[in-house]
Amino acid sequence: MSYQKEKEAESETPMMTKHPNGGPHHHSNGHLPSKDSGPNYNLMTDSPVPTSKEKEAAEYEGGDENTERGNWSNHMDFLLSCVSYAVGLGNVWRFPYLCYSNGGGAFLIPYTIMLFFAGMPLFFLELSFGQYSSRGPISVWQSVPLLRGVGYGMVVTSGIVAIYYNVIITYCIFYMFKSMTSSLPWVGCDHSWNTEYCSELVTDCLTQGGIVTENNACIAVGNLSDSERTQYNVTTDGNIDLYMDPLHAQRSRPSEEFYRHGVLADSGDALNFGYIVWQLALCLLLAWTIVCISLAKGVKSSGKVVYFTAIFPYIVLTILLVRGLTLEGSWDGILFFITPRFELLANPKVWKDAAVQIFFSLSASWGGLITLSSYNKFHNNCMRDAIIVPILNCATSIFAGFVIFSIMGFMAHTLDKEVKDVVQEQFGLAFIAYPEAVAQLPISPLWAFLFFFMLITLGFGSQICIVETVVTSITDELPRRLRKWKPLVLFVYCAFAFCVGLLCVTQAGNYWVVLMDKYAADFSLLIFGLSECIALGWLYGSKKFINDIRTMVGDRIVDAKAFLWWPINWCALTPAVLSFVLFFSWMSWDFPMAGDYVYPPVCHVFGWFLVVLSLVWIPAVMIYEVGYRATGSFTERLREAVSSRESWGPDLPEHRREAVDTHKANGTEFPGNPSYKSTNGLEMQNMSTIQSV
Repeated sequence: MSYQKEKEAESETPMMTKHPNGGPHHHSNGHLPSKDSGPNYNLMTDSPVPTSKEKEAAEYEGGDENTERGNWSNHMDFLLSCVSYAVGLGNVWRFPYLCYSNGGGAFLIPYTIMLFFAGMPLFFLELSFGQYSSRGPISVWQSVPLLRGVGYGMVVTSGIVAIYYNVIITYCIFYMFKSMTSSLPWVGCDHSWNTEYCSELVTDCLTQGGIVTENNACIAVGNLSDSERTQYNVTTDGNIDLYMDPLHAQRSRPSEEFYRHGVLADSGDALNFGYIVWQLALCLLLAWTIVCISLAKGVKSSGKVVYFTAIFPYIVLTILLVRGLTLEGSWDGILFFITPRFELLANPKVWKDAAVQIFFSLSASWGGLITLSSYNKFHNNCMRDAIIVPILNCATSIFAGFVIFSIMGFMAHTLDKEVKDVVQEQFGLAFIAYPEAVAQLPISPLWAFLFFFMLITLGFGSQICIVETVVTSITDELPRRLRKWKPLVLFVYCAFAFCVGLLCVTQAGNYWVVLMDKYAADFSLLIFGLSECIALGWLYGSKKFINDIRTMVGDRIVDAKAFLWWPINWCALTPAVLSFVLFFSWMSWDFPMAGDYVYPPVCHVFGWFLVVLSLVWIPAVMIYEVGYRATGSFTERLREAVSSRESWGPDLPEHRREAVDTHKANGTEFPGNPSYKSTNGLEMQNMSTIQSV
């Protein structure tokens, strides 16, 4: 039923309530129901029981509780979406490097501790926050209007990250297409993008019985003069065991040259944009098209896409691990990965890295978890989900570490090097080290294709949720005007992000991708997480928030002694951990670099602009709420700014009634207005009148 027809029905009908699936329920005599009202009214929940026709209508509309906004088709859609959102590229290319560089197996100790003290509490907080209100990361702050700027900051950050994150997926798509060949393009030095300093030229020269001189010329050993033999440590009988390449420091591996020159067409300067690399531009267009199609029908379509993006990476990781363990030298890599170095645990940086990895790996404080959970059905057990997903995410990181280091061990064995000399992190691991390692395998194009296809699915799993966060936040702010136009809002944002992303596929594009990654998604997220704990734990009140959760999951779960772990973390432990990480990050902060490249000052100005663009909303909204919107003395204005809006609470009338009863029965006052007119335009009955019956 449309909003206008519902309003007409309201004006013609003396009294009606709303059944759980959104349709009106009439009382023919215009009076409130009593015990004699018959089977159409449930006195235990003060909510009307839907008729058979109403049930059929609900089934026709997909079984949604919230027919105006929509719900996940089933719980597995939501759970896999959370897994797909949390398990991303960082699990594969960042965690293994952090683990080995921070004590190997010993790193799992601070990593696990930070999971329970920082990761899981924030994860549960955000899932509960969104599910209870059925709102996005901006509208959900009707609970504590003073900190509504946190929601704006989350959305801005997600909007920025989505732009460059899709560029990284673009690189993976390009590599995947390049893997569809009998000979991988990052093998050998005979390609147009290779330079005279390609390291394979030295190998080829030595194989042909020559050496490379300081002029980078390959000369046969037999043609060397006595002085040259002495200079290059070549014996009179032609033995070159002691020979060392005089240009070793300037050499670059074929895989690195392919990445720098064959893919990025690197200009060498962040301010020298050059031209748009058209191959990357087409891959970027394909990436945004896939995102747009995946979200065309909201969670109904994205909930099906994640069945592939969440499950397929585990299949590929398993295949790669089985293959990796059969390779010579693989166990050397794995032992290097897990061998504990407990002495490093005394270094505060190890604990900071563990907290940061947990925080960013679980995708907390981006607004995405609030968005995903806002489409849950009201009584979903979100605490169970907040335990399953983080543990699965951490297990995936460890599993990926075994996969990566088994291949790295093989590569080190093949090149006769130490494992530490072949391992890199992030871009270096994904696009240089691992492709080179895969090139050593039989049927290497197949393994390269599987690896990059896996990275693509991991990337899209996170990217789809990030974009959904942005679009949902926009439509939730203006539901009556924009919700029916959500596909158009999605298309406009994707088109805008594609156009901006074209700057990242120029010859200087990779420098800006790295710069945005260092600035846009750094300590801003820590501030958002800290603000969430302060807002819900102290300003809103942990007891009220617990009763909100009680309304959804029931007394049995909330009254269990183990449940106290959550509010203790929200109010004290998690803010303490985040404050430590934030303080340590500021104390050890230095200007970010792209490898050995030092950014010019203007780039850092742009980076700080991104930080300010994310954080400025917090003080701006505070000033607006206290200085403009509120009235009275400063104390009264402040009290009003931290008090929940009348609209705060569950979106549907029957759930709002449950919340009122739950708060009253457990010693707190429902913070919103029980009679508030919900977003779907149906007037909720006055609770005091219902309770009097």
